[in-house]
Amino acid sequence: MGTRERRSRSDECDLLLSGLFKESGADEKNMAIAAVGSFGRGELAPGSDLDIVILHTAALNATELSEIVNKILYPLWDKKIKVDHSVRTYAETKEALQADLKVAMGLLDIRLIVGSADLVADVQVLALDNWRNDADKFLTLLESSLDERHSRAGELAYLLEPDLKESRGGLRDITALKAINTSGRVVLPMERISRAESLLSTVREALHTVSGRDKDRLLFAEQDKVAALLGYADADLLVSDVAHSARAVDYLMQMALHRLHNRGRDGLGRFLKRIRSTVVGEGISVSNNEVSIDSTIDINLDPLIGLRAAAKAAQLGLPLSFDSLQLYSQKLKSGEGALPNPWPREARENLISLIGAGPAMVTIFEALDQEGVLINWIPEWSGVRSLPQRNVLHRHTVDRHMVETAVAAAALTRQVHRPDLLLFTALFHDIGKGTEDDHSLRGEKLIEPLALRLGFTVGDTAIIQTLIKHHLLLSATATRRDLDDPATIASVTSAIADLQTLELLHALSIADGEATGRAAWSSWKASLVADLVRRATLALRDNTIESQPELSDRQVEKASSGQLHVEIEDRGNFYALEIIAPDSTGLLSIVAGVLNILRLDVKSARTKTLTNVAVMEWIVLPDPHAPDLTGTDIHNEIKRAFADESQLAEKIQSRISAYASLPTIPVPAPIVETFLDAATDATIIEVRSHDRPALLFSIGDAIRRCNIDIRAAIVTTLGAEAIDTLYVTEVGGGALTQQRASQVADELTHSLK
Repeated sequence: MGTRERRSRSDECDLLLSGLFKESGADEKNMAIAAVGSFGRGELAPGSDLDIVILHTAALNATELSEIVNKILYPLWDKKIKVDHSVRTYAETKEALQADLKVAMGLLDIRLIVGSADLVADVQVLALDNWRNDADKFLTLLESSLDERHSRAGELAYLLEPDLKESRGGLRDITALKAINTSGRVVLPMERISRAESLLSTVREALHTVSGRDKDRLLFAEQDKVAALLGYADADLLVSDVAHSARAVDYLMQMALHRLHNRGRDGLGRFLKRIRSTVVGEGISVSNNEVSIDSTIDINLDPLIGLRAAAKAAQLGLPLSFDSLQLYSQKLKSGEGALPNPWPREARENLISLIGAGPAMVTIFEALDQEGVLINWIPEWSGVRSLPQRNVLHRHTVDRHMVETAVAAAALTRQVHRPDLLLFTALFHDIGKGTEDDHSLRGEKLIEPLALRLGFTVGDTAIIQTLIKHHLLLSATATRRDLDDPATIASVTSAIADLQTLELLHALSIADGEATGRAAWSSWKASLVADLVRRATLALRDNTIESQPELSDRQVEKASSGQLHVEIEDRGNFYALEIIAPDSTGLLSIVAGVLNILRLDVKSARTKTLTNVAVMEWIVLPDPHAPDLTGTDIHNEIKRAFADESQLAEKIQSRISAYASLPTIPVPAPIVETFLDAATDATIIEVRSHDRPALLFSIGDAIRRCNIDIRAAIVTTLGAEAIDTLYVTEVGGGALTQQRASQVADELTHSLK
């Protein structure tokens, strides 16, 4: 069963129609029968209609023409053969294909069966010329028809009982891709489309055979029969292969539509044909509204470039260039660009930035999956790739469900203090599925080597394992146990022993539920889980606020001089800076601003003021245009900034304006919280926000405008999320009042909008 059988079936119908044509007495010079659609392609399934066009030159009168047509069609109807036919002259065909998208597309596959070859050839040329000359019109209509059909028929890869023909990623989409390629507007990888078409057509043929019907919906009741006929061990393997092919089709469709929408949009002129390109990272640029990797980059020397490009694309809300990704994938498959083991911090941070981009990450992640890049980076993904969940509660395959959970988690990053752990765990929480074992316990074991290889610490890995092991705990407990019973709360706190893990588990439970669907998550269930978490929180005694940094004896000794001092240590992909400076209002903002204009991206910082001298430790990443720096360079820039803060602010604003020209993605609003009683001599302000250019400068500048001092700061960037904890006092010393703290929080919130 396959292409040969479908071709043989088409050939048999050709012979039947040829015989009927001759028996009808039709004039072979003035009439012809041509096949169109799947019949024209020689791809007849057992239940397919015979799509034919009877062409004629108008040499016969209406009565004579009707008699001949009836002699051809009635024997077919008597045999219970379904025929979709039209009878047209060349002129009528021209009029029809100009007015009707379906006719225009069907005639692209026109094939002579019998009769006048010249008549069919003329229509074939007409159809092709018409399609290409009016491609803009037809492709616009085609895209609209795709949207309507997809919304009606759903996604083939994720439906429990999909329509192999009509659903998104199905056979009609393959026909559309061929038509798009025929237009000449874009060039598509037809061999990949053909592989998917062969699989889906074979499954459809088997479905027609086992069901004895011409329906294209792969129902539960027939999946086992189809699998057996095609030699699969079980229906899950069949459904997985169908999902693979459908996802490949949909990926290529999205790529084709993106190219159509952005074709020539970045051209610098009608005749020059040069493409405008904007550099957004080392070896990474944006052109034609997609992110490209420099093809000349040696990925053995820069193995992290793929992760950087994926993270940048997701955070900009743009797709990765198909050509760049394909070239990068080929290099990986040839053994180039292997990621270090364990991954360095930059690699892990880029993965978290990718995961944390919300809906924008789905397209990027699917592209990485389709091109084999994801499996190269994370081989463990192959165990759940397109793994079906034959459960009415689930809308998606296991891997897509985890991606959707990560999307939901990205909207909850302000609710937790370790968004990186939330996002990573959301993406891998069901990694244990695929066997008869308890997937939570199996996932707990599988995730440990993966998390360690990706560079998480042993402590962070233990938290991730706990979250995966217990990711169903809150939902199950809240809906099945008495929340007023102390034993219920104890069952949670015995498994989840600290507030940080509890807040992560709460967010993961919400994200998992929302990604599963309405049948699994409701406002009622959400309220029960929230009530359970509230009660468990009261039973725990720790807190999630970062403590003030501790200074070493060496740092205390250096601070005693009261002089500006800068040390820089090159640690390969990043710099470690130690800056000691006389304290003053706005110091954090000034230093952060200097680092920004030197094109150094702050990944973390710890500062503490000791006797009016601030000791600062910074971890920064240089961007592609950052100059080679020494401690003296930074020392001199800080001194210049102290002398003229207005010039620093102008430079910062210039950089912010430059970034503003790039696209952005929606992100959760920042959260500013104040804690009046968490420290004895200061008020703690915690800012959780999306990272952006000069973020720390903006925060420090807002604090300066409030005329308060920062006595200590802990700054952390986790992927694309920033958490800044500030210990602040009045200028003369002492914690802030409730009113002052509220004013500062309002100023910070306003400055971050």
